[in-house]
Amino acid sequence: MSAEGLPERLASVRERIARACQKGLRDPKDVRLIAVTKLQPPERVLEAAELGLTEFGENRVQEGMRKIEVVSVRYPRLRWHLIGRLQTNKARSAVKYFEEIQSVDREALVAVLAAEAARTERTVPIFVEVNLGEEESKGGIAADRAEVLLRSALADKALEVRGLMAVPPFLDDPEQVRPYFRALRDLRERLSASTGARLPELSMGMSHDFEAAIEEGATCVRIGTALFGERPRR
Repeated sequence: MSAEGLPERLASVRERIARACQKGLRDPKDVRLIAVTKLQPPERVLEAAELGLTEFGENRVQEGMRKIEVVSVRYPRLRWHLIGRLQTNKARSAVKYFEEIQSVDREALVAVLAAEAARTERTVPIFVEVNLGEEESKGGIAADRAEVLLRSALADKALEVRGLMAVPPFLDDPEQVRPYFRALRDLRERLSASTGARLPELSMGMSHDFEAAIEEGATCVRIGTALFGERPRR
């Protein structure tokens, strides 16, 4: 799909977000739109930035690094989020290039990120990723082990735990995905009560199901295809 339709697609996505917020009795200002630019060239990011988008998500550290270096020449204040699984040997680059890491799913990664954050004298915002569908092909910690991981992250002052993130199973009917969004919201409430942590953010919902996610409490939606069309092939 050509870049010509991006303004119209962005307007449509924003309108859908507003409708979902109205249905869920929420303020659209409480929902962050993260434009997922996986496999998109820097030119598409620049076009999106020119239209007012300020938050972007990348799945892979190395792809994101290359893109950020190009785009930041013109737009140095964009916020970049790592939303794909992070290998511990990429933690240093992730901390350097990304403002927020949403895919923290194991204690070894918590330890490496905390050490790197301390080394660079910064506080790194993170999300604990939960594998709600228990899918082996996806990252994320099992819901019944999330509290142990969360407490590990909360114990280190170099990390700021913003909340929970999930990539539920892909189902054609968004209504079939809704129970997963509700489960993440309920898990957040239980973990907040048991640990005393605020956990203000829920990152959930993508192009095909973000309206249901918003209605169930998402504060971040990660949208790629609905904005940019089908991803280009490698």
